[in-house]
Amino acid sequence: MLTAVLREVHRLVLEERPTPVPGPEEVLVRVRSCGICATDYKAVRGVRQNVSFPFVPGHEPAGVVAGVGAHVRGIKEGDEVIICPSGHCGYCRYCRMGMTHYCEHWYTTGGDGPDDVRPGSFAEYLVTGANTLYPKPPGVSFDAACQTEPLSGAWKGVIHYSEMKVGDDVVVIGTGGIGMYCLMVARAAGAGRLIAVDVSDFALETARSLGATHTLNPKKDDVKSAVYEILPQGPDLVVEAAGPIEAVNLMVSLLRRGTRWNLFGITTHEKFELDGGLMHFLEARMDSSFSTNPMAMENAIRLMERGVVNPDKVVSHRFPLESIGKAMEVMGSPRRNKIVINP
Repeated sequence: MLTAVLREVHRLVLEERPTPVPGPEEVLVRVRSCGICATDYKAVRGVRQNVSFPFVPGHEPAGVVAGVGAHVRGIKEGDEVIICPSGHCGYCRYCRMGMTHYCEHWYTTGGDGPDDVRPGSFAEYLVTGANTLYPKPPGVSFDAACQTEPLSGAWKGVIHYSEMKVGDDVVVIGTGGIGMYCLMVARAAGAGRLIAVDVSDFALETARSLGATHTLNPKKDDVKSAVYEILPQGPDLVVEAAGPIEAVNLMVSLLRRGTRWNLFGITTHEKFELDGGLMHFLEARMDSSFSTNPMAMENAIRLMERGVVNPDKVVSHRFPLESIGKAMEVMGSPRRNKIVINP
């Protein structure tokens, strides 16, 4: 099978590898679509340091079951499925508490976080645990379905953790892929005024089309003054979905009494300062969110199945696996949103 292998920083090469064989409780999936996450791009560019080479990236897949291992029930060849990249044991205390993304024995296919990193989905085939698969609704495209994992993360962060309420005024800082999902979830959940902040006018145009009531570009606007002109009483919820430490500092500057804020986009180990007394008297509540879990995956699938959120609208580019090098180049361009690989 054709596979994209990251041999070293800036060296993502196409190789022929043997098609894997599923073991007990595992499934072989023919990958139809796989989204490129910013963490994939950071691994290629060397920004993300927790990569062991060689590494097969790609952790946002959807496809068709091509083989089933022993002891797998309820899944058969030909099933169209969505794959969660985070595998879990189901037996440890975290799994039994419903927090499978804290699993003591977790692994990832093409992602990062645990010690057990398995080949990902920038390949024609993928082997993973049967309990990471979810049925793809017939009316949902593979390109939309492959975005379930990040969409579920947005639902988990905005709704489950930050408890966004109908009518809340929301600011989303960073409207790349994850920011767009957060924006769409907030819009669907009944956000009042919804402000998108990004340095890319292209991304802000897309944000407008997806329901942002206002857009701000830090290169052109004094964001804090503009936000408080639009929202004189300040935001109810601020989501940092950008990644750079400057976005985190901007988020902190926007807080007023009672603001909820979610540290979502930054995954690198950078520091920012807080005034302890100010945080005390503001009663600003900080949440953060990483990865996903079965409850969030099921809710994301429900949003797509019912037509409440359509991730197809976020896709700006599609590439075959053979052109993944070009796809990574486009990832560095300001004129793109979600990029999908179709092996």
